[in-house]
Amino acid sequence: MIDGATTAAFLIVVGGASLLAVTAPRLHRNDDLPSLERWALADRGLGPVWTWFLLGGTIFTAYTFTAVPGQVYGRGASAFFALPYTVIVCPLAFVLLPRLWAVARRHGYVTVADFVRGRYGSPALALVVALTGILATMPYLALQVLGIRAVLAAAGLQAHGAAGDVAMVALFAGLAIATYRHGLRAPTVISALKGPAVFVSAAVAVGFVLARFGGPGPMFEAADRRLARSGPGDASLVLSAHQQGGFATLALGSALALLLYPHVLTAGFAAAGPHTLRRVCVVLPAWTAVLAMFGVLGIAALAMAVDTPPGTAEAAVPLLVDRLLPAFPAGLVFGAIIVGALVPAAVMSIAAATSFTRNVYVAYFQPTATPRRQTRVAQAVSLIAKVGAVAFVFGLRDQAAINLQLLGGVWILQIFPAVVIGLFTRRLHHRALLVGWAVGMLAGTVAVVREGFVSLVRVEVGGHGGQVYAGLGALALNLAVTLVLTGVYDRFGAARGADTTALPARLALRSALWRAPGKGANGS
Repeated sequence: MIDGATTAAFLIVVGGASLLAVTAPRLHRNDDLPSLERWALADRGLGPVWTWFLLGGTIFTAYTFTAVPGQVYGRGASAFFALPYTVIVCPLAFVLLPRLWAVARRHGYVTVADFVRGRYGSPALALVVALTGILATMPYLALQVLGIRAVLAAAGLQAHGAAGDVAMVALFAGLAIATYRHGLRAPTVISALKGPAVFVSAAVAVGFVLARFGGPGPMFEAADRRLARSGPGDASLVLSAHQQGGFATLALGSALALLLYPHVLTAGFAAAGPHTLRRVCVVLPAWTAVLAMFGVLGIAALAMAVDTPPGTAEAAVPLLVDRLLPAFPAGLVFGAIIVGALVPAAVMSIAAATSFTRNVYVAYFQPTATPRRQTRVAQAVSLIAKVGAVAFVFGLRDQAAINLQLLGGVWILQIFPAVVIGLFTRRLHHRALLVGWAVGMLAGTVAVVREGFVSLVRVEVGGHGGQVYAGLGALALNLAVTLVLTGVYDRFGAARGADTTALPARLALRSALWRAPGKGANGS
């Protein structure tokens, strides 16, 4: 039975998000959306405050706020890799995003695959970058649906019942309409509610937990005893020596992967400029504090002996909130997590749709598509992406989405050489990058699947071994193959594609020479 106060608080938060979505047109420069850049990137005009809300709300998803404490609940300290990982992301973003934004703005690039095509002159390499991004994004989008389902179940709606399904479809229908009409502006204005909602909710929940146990000490002691009894053999609230290598490589690999996801780059490209992005990256770690508080809630769920259904550890925090908090604050927390899912889900669908439109539809099917036609196609594909995510969750086991998202992190890392290294040098040959990508994709997929969809694999070198993140290992192999083949192609004179990203600089130099003193109108 759903408590009335819980429902009222829940509706206040979710209703507030819906009302904010209605205000999205106020961010338009005019009432028309004639270009894909305007629909997908909000005219590249978001200031520091809007960018901070949008970028943080896109990176820190609802599933982050349920899965990380769920992993803490199930495995202990090893799940806290998410804290250094989200801290490492910030300096990386400080360096990479402004540079990538500047190149994209100068050439009118809307997706990272546009940059790759311009940088290497290789349509094939641009295509695999786009398809890899879409492939990695779709299960990530489905996980937002799973986060919503876990919250609705804890709030009293049966996880697989008609009421929960109708509520979930209604939430995504409203989101689909808002993003179809207003593009990235819809999740931008909703993110302004998500930020305060999750910060306040986390603080309130942790406050109730600490009051319940009388401080962190008794809570950690009770959680450690429970984990020792019911967790797997290596589960502990303190990292063991053999877990440290896996912990470090998982944090580093996840940070490198995150900045390559299309939805994160879409949020970055929407900023007003490089200076805006640098300012935002400096204060972005504030979101990590929220993630840490949700991790503490995972420990509290252990200490309070919360029982989750088999295979649904992500429900630990929603169930804890339902048990511990009064009805109205519990409803606020549930609403905050729901809104936390809607922002990244919207940006993910926009990013996937934009990549498909620019790098598949226009590149291979309709090169003469007008800007308005491109926008209409992207709007339709964004709807299909949301419907597909909901249908995926209805049709397959939850674990299937989790497994595919795990593979998505491994896959997206394989475009790192083409994108990140390509920002600083064009020395890598585009054919070598293609082969390295294929080798990395195959090796990473085989490693994860062979281990039963576990992200950490054991590596033995010279009689010594340890755990390593499979995605990082696959990336190392990818880079090795790429470097070797680049040397081979250069040795035998294999042709490179034209680098159009250098074109403006060349034209500027030519123009300066043309106007130099002593030159006539004909340059003589």
